[in-house]
Amino acid sequence: MIMQNATEQQLQQRIDDLECKLAFQEQTIDELNAALTQQQLLINKMQDQMKYVVGKMKNMDTSNLADPANETPPPHY
Repeated sequence: MIMQNATEQQLQQRIDDLECKLAFQEQTIDELNAALTQQQLLINKMQDQMKYVVGKMKNMDTSNLADPANETPPPHY
């Protein structure tokens, strides 16, 4: 009887430990999921910004730039 009671207590302790670990793992997964969601939102925003900048660069008027052949050489030449 005493042996069986001790075994039950050990099993109950193991179950309690596993439940505690599970609770911490669930919390960690939730925190990681939130961080991943925030990162994905940031990536999406950065992609949109990059598309905007690329579009602006493609639409730049290159006529405002001087022809390198007509430029005077820098003073160190």
